Amino acid sequence: MNLASPFSITVVVITVLAFMGLPIGLSMISGSILYLWLAGADMGIVAEQFLNGMYSNYVILAVPLFILAAEFMNVGSMTERLLKFCNVLVGRFRGGLAQVNIVQSIIFAGMSGSAIADAAGSGKMMQSMMTRDGRYTPSFAAALTAVTAVVGPIIPPSIPMIIYSLVSDASIGYLFLAGMVPGLLMAVLQMVQVVITARRKNFPVEEPVPLREIPGITVRAFPALMMPVVLLGCIYSGVTTPTEAAAIAAAYALIISVVLYRSISLKDFYGSLAASAKSTASIGMLIAGALVFNYVVTIENIPHSIRVLLTGWELSPAGFLILVNVTLLVLGCLLEGTAILLIIVPVFIPTAQALGIDLVHFGVVVVVNIMLGLVTPPYGLLLFIVANISGAPIKSIIVDTGPFLFWMVVCLIFITFVPDSVLWLPRLLGYQG
Repeated sequence: MNLASPFSITVVVITVLAFMGLPIGLSMISGSILYLWLAGADMGIVAEQFLNGMYSNYVILAVPLFILAAEFMNVGSMTERLLKFCNVLVGRFRGGLAQVNIVQSIIFAGMSGSAIADAAGSGKMMQSMMTRDGRYTPSFAAALTAVTAVVGPIIPPSIPMIIYSLVSDASIGYLFLAGMVPGLLMAVLQMVQVVITARRKNFPVEEPVPLREIPGITVRAFPALMMPVVLLGCIYSGVTTPTEAAAIAAAYALIISVVLYRSISLKDFYGSLAASAKSTASIGMLIAGALVFNYVVTIENIPHSIRVLLTGWELSPAGFLILVNVTLLVLGCLLEGTAILLIIVPVFIPTAQALGIDLVHFGVVVVVNIMLGLVTPPYGLLLFIVANISGAPIKSIIVDTGPFLFWMVVCLIFITFVPDSVLWLPRLLGYQG
């Protein structure tokens, strides 16, 4: 590589700006604009190409809508009612409150599509419940909340899968279906680890919910429980697109919270809109930067060069998937997941296609890798979020995360080398891949 070439200078500038503390999205935009200037490209024509390409791409609209739905759930009483229902299901066993944490993540996975939203919303409430009266250590409660939040974006809907669909053109509907089995498998393995830890550390047994209260708790939680049914039913019945379904999810969460539960005030409504706007702006800036930088990468023909390089290594599909897993797991320790999806993953997609790897299967493997990165030190964004909420030392949280991380890697290996575990449900509903 010519170190004085425009592309080399661009990479150096982006790296330096990022290390100086500039958000990665702005760093990529700045570096990419510098590249276009050095390469003598017409900025007006490039901007027009971007806008023409984005006008017909409605999939990105699903991201702010799912974020808004999660905000409405968190400020309303939907979260509290669902946690009580989860307690009815598994709260009576040893370590029952820890099992409740896992079950609530499975249920909330069908609503928000965001691991951070789950950890900061229902996860925050779960940490408070688990550490009350010293029943669980703050570090274990925080670690469990982090690893269970990872399940959210694997089970549909999923914001990372929406972004993957953007860069790969894979079907969002089939990606959502493909994430169902891996997400449930990961949750089951986490529950197994809780059983093992509960016996070893003699976790408390929660007081069982009286039988006479169970019907009332179920009825009060029923409208909230119907949200995933409405959301996924709209998508898979063909009535709506995933973006339209996201809008319905946000509207449903608002209507249930305002009309039925009467738990959202005007102040809460405004706060939800403001919080959603902030999150959307952050993600939108990252997407904008990555799209501009990917344009630069395409001009430089980087994906083709990497494809030629990997072809020269004569990797089998299994060998390529191992390489991708190792690469993404390492990068996940250092980079933010959305940046990996938008910058690194597009480089691998042409090679995956050339090797005959199904892009829906590949997408699920990629998303699971990126979710693991959220709980992998030293970056581990979720680890820092739960540490901030719990006040527990990050070192203790990492230690308690270890056993769960082991099972999650086992799940990743399984879905990587048994594609049918990912694809059988989409094929059952008509996928031809």
